[in-house]
Amino acid sequence: MDESAPFLQAAPWLGGQVQIETQWLNPAARGRRPLIVFLHEGLGSLAQWRDFPRQLCEAADCPGLVFSRPGYGRSTPRSAPWPRDYLQEQARALPAYFDALGLRGERLFLFGHSDGASLALLLAAYFPERVRGLVAMAPHLFIEPITFEGLRRARQAYEQGSLRAALRRHHADTDSAFFGWNDAWLNPDFQQWNIEADLRTLACPVLALQGIDDEYATLAQIEAIARLRPGTRLCVLAGCGHAPQREQPQRVIDETMALLAACED
Repeated sequence: MDESAPFLQAAPWLGGQVQIETQWLNPAARGRRPLIVFLHEGLGSLAQWRDFPRQLCEAADCPGLVFSRPGYGRSTPRSAPWPRDYLQEQARALPAYFDALGLRGERLFLFGHSDGASLALLLAAYFPERVRGLVAMAPHLFIEPITFEGLRRARQAYEQGSLRAALRRHHADTDSAFFGWNDAWLNPDFQQWNIEADLRTLACPVLALQGIDDEYATLAQIEAIARLRPGTRLCVLAGCGHAPQREQPQRVIDETMALLAACED
């Protein structure tokens, strides 16, 4: 049996029971090296990370956990609309999934991208005893005008362009993945969304990375993390957009490994 093959894990989720598409990476390192948990972006999934998690885990000689949150990938779909606080909801739900995998009591190293970076920050703030450190790559802490511009472009590409077909390769229910995310963020009520107050209890080491050419946010996002968590390592990537793991993977790996080493000192 291939221990690294994706599988469906049953877990409690927001008052119900779901199936979560799950994959272990480098399982031979379990127990002797920190477990890196990958939290995908707002239109992401296990598959859409491509080979980056494996590259990072092999470089760091760490085990990895990659999964599709409910509503994404091959996990249980979730009907729209999602509430304005859906990321806060998911952060509170994730420990039950980790417990279902036998990770109760294990301190995790989180690697989050975009929505997943916001989720990593929330998870670390809500459950500081479960998180040893985190990477927040292209995070969102509050709404900016550029965020709405990117969301509207994504909707046009989904409804009139090729985005729907592209996502179909990665999600069992493409509309669940797209409209759950896009409808929530374009809802007028979402204009006041801000998680800075939630992050005041953030206590673990943090690396915050962002590309200068990010299509969804400005550097104000990672600068806010540095204000909330003194000692945060800031990494500004020139010539890089919203997906540093695809555009500058080696730089991201190098910076992550430096934080991992600091967490183990």
